[in-house]
Amino acid sequence: MSHKSLKNGQTHIGVIGLGVMGRGLAENFSRHGCNVAAFEPLRATGGGANEDCQTLMELVERLPSPRVILLMVTAGEPVDRLLEALEPLLAEGDLVIDGGNSHFRDSMRRAESLKKQGLSFMDAGISGGAAGARDGVSLMAGGTEDAFKRAEPLFKNIAAKGDGEGDGEADGALCYGHMGPAGAGHFVKMVHNGIEYALMQAISEAAYLLERLGGLSHAEMGGLFSTWSRGDLSSYLVEITAKILKTLDTETNRPLLEVIGDKADQKGTGQWAAAAALDLGVPAPTIAEAVFARSLSARERQPSERSAAPKDLPPEDVEKALLAAMNASFDQGFQILDAAARAYDWPFEREKIAGVWRGGCIVRAKLLVGPPFTEAMTACEPGLRRTVAAAVGAACPVPALSSVLAYWDAYGSGRLWTNMIQAQRDYFGAHGYRRVDKDGVFHTDWRK
Repeated sequence: MSHKSLKNGQTHIGVIGLGVMGRGLAENFSRHGCNVAAFEPLRATGGGANEDCQTLMELVERLPSPRVILLMVTAGEPVDRLLEALEPLLAEGDLVIDGGNSHFRDSMRRAESLKKQGLSFMDAGISGGAAGARDGVSLMAGGTEDAFKRAEPLFKNIAAKGDGEGDGEADGALCYGHMGPAGAGHFVKMVHNGIEYALMQAISEAAYLLERLGGLSHAEMGGLFSTWSRGDLSSYLVEITAKILKTLDTETNRPLLEVIGDKADQKGTGQWAAAAALDLGVPAPTIAEAVFARSLSARERQPSERSAAPKDLPPEDVEKALLAAMNASFDQGFQILDAAARAYDWPFEREKIAGVWRGGCIVRAKLLVGPPFTEAMTACEPGLRRTVAAAVGAACPVPALSSVLAYWDAYGSGRLWTNMIQAQRDYFGAHGYRRVDKDGVFHTDWRK
């Protein structure tokens, strides 16, 4: 897109924070004809922007009013400190966009605070990693309609296009959207990251089982994941898993995966998604188990003396188990979004959010436009059940896949175990219970 084509929209932007994402976005904006003023609070450096600034004041002065400034700094206190430094330098009508992984409640608070100063604020959940920042991201924006309209020409520049896997208008459409008021954009991004945690854990468990119980080499697994990435499991994460499995360590000539430590890091967004599910009363066990699994991996473990596991797990069963896990992860994520829409009166639409996730983002996958959840899970159930049973029998921990099976079994059960829980609550706390044969709340004097 040329600079001329942007003459009726926003053509200037300030980017503060030139880490991997900020630097890539500055390059992306600049390449599409935007005039970029860039500043790194921790070190004065450029990063592909047209103009590099040494101070916040210099950045502000280089931008025509009303200004648009994108913050790409670490979430939490650094954002608040930066806003405190920026506020005295800005004028009424200026727009600040937080493109980091801030908590949605912080974004709601910051929007209210800046509004009192006559300033506009937007939260923009941005997904795509380093490559996406340069070539096209998935962007989920929260804020007022007016603020979104001002920022939209800029968002169009950096947004990815849909992957073209499905039917209809989503194919080739730019992957950005207005999710709702302030906080809504970061909430959707938070749920995206929760789903991302679950998908990564399930894929990792699948590879683990293919090696432990399927007897496949890393090269064989890489070929298998390559095949899967062209079928129903077509997705960014499955695609990169195939490449990871095929990569050799340049020092030892062993599969690189074998020399990577198995303690996983996390930055908090997955935890926030699991906590949001708890706050909203939504069952999201696979997302939660993925978070717990990373925490568990960081603990010291004592290898046990166990007999060798049998090598007879069919890859076809693992494929179905993984497909079930991916469907369940998306279902749980959208359940959280549906509950948030009701709780916060946000205009979340599943099709719109799925469209934004069709390109650029880490969770992009063919099954976003696949068959309905129940239909997909029914087709995968036999393979999922055999896979989990084999893993449990061989003492192979698969928390994500196990949670998917429990989620699906509970989903289809006419009667669960919660009648006992209700009886226990009534016994020790006189909380009451409902009966199946008549209306009302009842209490029993259990000690009699």
